[in-house]
Amino acid sequence: MDKKRILITGGAGFVGSHLCERLLNDGHEVYCMDNLFTGRKQNIVHLLSNPYFEFIRHDVINPYLIEVDEIYNLACPASPIHYQYNPIKTIKTSVMGAINMLGLAKRVNAKILQASTSEVYGNPLVHPQPESYWGNVNPMGERSCYDEGKRAAETLFRDYNYQNGVNTKIVRIFNTYGPKMHPNDGRVVSNFIIQALQNQDITVYGKGDQTRSFQFVDDLVEGMIRLMDTPDSFRGPVNIGNPVEFTILELAQKVIELTNSKSKIIYKPLPSDDPMMRKPDITLAKQVLDWEPKVMLDEGLKKTIKYFDDLINSKMNSHEEKDISSRRREVNEDTLRVLSELEV
Repeated sequence: MDKKRILITGGAGFVGSHLCERLLNDGHEVYCMDNLFTGRKQNIVHLLSNPYFEFIRHDVINPYLIEVDEIYNLACPASPIHYQYNPIKTIKTSVMGAINMLGLAKRVNAKILQASTSEVYGNPLVHPQPESYWGNVNPMGERSCYDEGKRAAETLFRDYNYQNGVNTKIVRIFNTYGPKMHPNDGRVVSNFIIQALQNQDITVYGKGDQTRSFQFVDDLVEGMIRLMDTPDSFRGPVNIGNPVEFTILELAQKVIELTNSKSKIIYKPLPSDDPMMRKPDITLAKQVLDWEPKVMLDEGLKKTIKYFDDLINSKMNSHEEKDISSRRREVNEDTLRVLSELEV
């Protein structure tokens, strides 16, 4: 196999760090770019000694020039707590970041993949969601900075391909979980696991009847690499997600069971524009990529629970960092405090 030079923006984040590790293991030279807004150095510290890995602290809002063969554009806060903290920064990252990375791909003739999201479908009126569905997105809501930013990025990728011949790929990522998730990202899997491990009340929003489809991060990474390796004529978008659907209440109950927790479930009002249904139609991924998820929810949750259990124990034994239960209360009480601790 030819060794490729590969740039991953957002490479120190949850998904990006797994992608860095996988591509290094596949024999490639990896450049990890991240401004560490939500990415964390501890996600990639074990890779720094690898002579074929390089960390670049840089914000994709600003142009960057590097000679590479492929670009995975993952840079953007992906959880509501983080992307709603500075909505203007969020949409600038999606739009200006896409423009800068597409410009780089054009200059150096690199293949480029955009990490889009199932949020482009909004609160869907079609279920499950195929790639042909245009979505039901509120352009004036709290989540619009992320949803519309990703939709605009998809348009840019389409137009750079059509007008400039840039070799583009678009993946629409559905709910993903696994080790290296940020403990304070406010996502449902990390929230439930941390609350359950500490026997705290588990917070369910609404009645808990909204559905999600959860895929393990290793399955996502495999799908992204397969998409990047498709012929130039195939651009996507393509859904990568797990079509097995669970209600949020079912997830909470499963986490309590797997952690042997004494937690109780409590209910709070549903956030604005929170989708009631989320399930991918992965027919295209099966046909074109020969891909479907392999890791079932119980197996993936056990690995993720172990990661967070180890994280909690290490933090509780450290004099240099706050007790994680205190940090979880801060997340619920004050979003600003979460952001001030992103690099702790």
